[in-house]
Order: sequence, then structure tokens, then C-alpha cells
Amino acid sequence: MGQIIVIAVIAVIVLIVIVKNIKIVPQAHAYVIERLGAFYTTWDTGLHLKIPFIDRISKRVSLKEQVVDFPPQPVITRDNVTMQIDTVVYFEITDPKLYTYGVENPLAAIENLTATTLRNIIGDLELDSTLTSRDTINDKIRIILDEATDAWGIKVIRVELKNILPPREIQDAMEKQMKAERERRARILDAEGEKRSQVLVAEGMKESAILKADAVREQKIREASGEAEAILTVQRANADAIKMLNEACPNDQVIAIRSLEAFAKAANGKATKIIIPSDIQNMAGYVSSLKAIWDSDTPKEE
Repeated sequence: MGQIIVIAVIAVIVLIVIVKNIKIVPQAHAYVIERLGAFYTTWDTGLHLKIPFIDRISKRVSLKEQVVDFPPQPVITRDNVTMQIDTVVYFEITDPKLYTYGVENPLAAIENLTATTLRNIIGDLELDSTLTSRDTINDKIRIILDEATDAWGIKVIRVELKNILPPREIQDAMEKQMKAERERRARILDAEGEKRSQVLVAEGMKESAILKADAVREQKIREASGEAEAILTVQRANADAIKMLNEACPNDQVIAIRSLEAFAKAANGKATKIIIPSDIQNMAGYVSSLKAIWDSDTPKEE
């Protein structure tokens, strides 16, 4: 019975040891394994079994892209202007073994190398070139860092100059220059807006004048059309009257009376001179004859 208990305890201990030495490497990671103090292998993603008391996980390495932001570094340009520049380095580990054994502190090494490289590059540039050549500086630093860190199992993907801070007096001068440039652009925009406004007003006045001219023209056309229609109506009425008169076959007495009425209308006008027809006496005679006829036809009162 005692032996069974001992065997069971040993089995449990062995099982615990085995379970504790079963390791699962997650995605985008790698484990550096040492056996008896020396590098043995690198575990990739998956399930692995470590030999107890013999194998040891020396370093757990992340294979993801990493970002490190280094504090500002003082650098001096070729024209003796001291600036503060901070950099951001994007890198990834390509060889876990070299990363583990290549350098004691990889991040500190990258920071120091970045600062040294930055000073060397900026030292060959003047202030204006430094402020306008950021992309060129980034590429130069990346190339130098990538070559240097290759022996450490690190690949530098890109480098960014996060901030470039010149001295205070230069910053003030730059701010004044930027303010003047903004004011100049604002004046240009105001002038363009005023010009556009004037153009719109002129176009509106032009369209208004065209509409007014069209309205006047349309009114005159309608008035002329109305006058023409009225004249045509009068002429038609006169023509109808003449036609009716001709169809009635008027005698000389009727014609004479109509002439006398026309003469009377002319006499009542504003003319200062009136020419009396030579046959006016004959017209008077016709009037007397008509009066006599009228009197004879009219019944007398008793």
C-alpha cells in the first residue's frame, strides 16, 4: 500500500513537471532556448516541450513592428544654430538569436546610434536646409541605422523627425514671417472675394438691364400692335361705311348734307383759316329744300 502511494506521488510530480515544461509560443513571437547555458534553438509559434533543469528560455522576443520615441537631442547646424530634434524609429526583429546575443541593450544602442547619426547629418546642413529637407534626413538616418543594426538582428523600417525646435529668437522670427504670410494670403483672398463680388454685381446689373430692355421692347411691340389693330379697325369701319353708302346709292342732296356736316366739324376745330367751297350756296339751297320738305311733312297743330 505504501509503495502504491509513493508511485502515485511520483507520477503526480512527473505529471506536474511535464505540464509546467509544455510551452506554447503565441503568434508573432519567438523564444530563444539555451541548453546547459549555451544557445540551443529558437522556438517559433506552436507547442513545445522543454527538458526540465536542462533547457531554459533565455529570451521571449516579439516579432511585431515596434515603435520607440527618443527624447530631443541637441544638434548644431553648419551655420552654428543649435536645435532640439526628437526622433521616432520604427523597427522589427528579424533574428531573435542575434537580437538576444548581439548587443547588451538593443534600444539604448539604437538611441545612441540615432543621436550620433543625427548630429553627423545635421552638422553638414544649414538651418534652412534642415527645416526643408526632413524627408531626406529621415532616409539618410534610416539607411545608416539599418546597416548598423543588421548585426543585431534588427531591421529599421523607417525614421521620422518628430519635432525640430530652433532657438527661441529664430522661432519668433519664423512666427512673424508666418503671420505676415497668412496676412498676405488673407488680403489676396479678400481681394479675390471683392473682385468676384463686383463681377457678380455687374453681371446682375447686366441681366437686369437686359430684362428691362426686353420688357420695354415687348411693351412697345404690344402698343404698336394695338395701335395697328385700332387703325385697321377704323379703316375697316370706314371701308364698310363707304361700301354701305355706295350700296345705298345716295342722291346729290344726301351727299351735300354730308359735306355740310364735314364743313361744320372743320369750322369747330382749331384751324385759323377755313376755305369755303365754291358750291356752299348750293349746299344752303339744299338745306332750305330739306327744311321745306320737313315742314310739309310735319302735321300742324289746330
